[in-house]
Amino acid sequence: MAKRKIITIPHPTLRKKAAKVTAFDEELQGLIDDMVESMREDNGAGLAAPQVNVSQRVIAVEFGSEEDENIPRTLYIVVNPKISAPSQEKVSGVEGCLSVPGLVGEVERPVSVVIKGQTRTGEPFKMKARGWLARIFQHEVDHLNGILFTDRATRVWEPEDEIVDLV
Repeated sequence: MAKRKIITIPHPTLRKKAAKVTAFDEELQGLIDDMVESMREDNGAGLAAPQVNVSQRVIAVEFGSEEDENIPRTLYIVVNPKISAPSQEKVSGVEGCLSVPGLVGEVERPVSVVIKGQTRTGEPFKMKARGWLARIFQHEVDHLNGILFTDRATRVWEPEDEIVDLV
């Protein structure tokens, strides 16, 4: 495993639609291991392959709570993920991104979604996510489509600074 450099705006890879993964080989396994190490070292809740300058449809999400033992820390690796069945109910929340340093924004997203895709070994993967976990999955899948949270934000700001309205 090796930490990879996380690219930041305006790097063009962040705006490309990532390619579908077809080979579940050693190279993919190395990418996934490197993504997990990079995400953890930079204190991210999720990371998409384009953020390490690899335009492939792979995401890593790690979610849990140190304060609430009912929410154990769980690592999810999803290859070729797709979001479906978004709830009608939406909620706004503040998001940040390792590829957009120094900014946060308020983004409205569905409260729950279904994530379908494949595991790191190519087996079918499907789960329903709610709340912050659903938000993280949606944020990471957006990266695979060249979308940044700032594109969806109703307002963005530098933490502890004035809010800038986008709409």
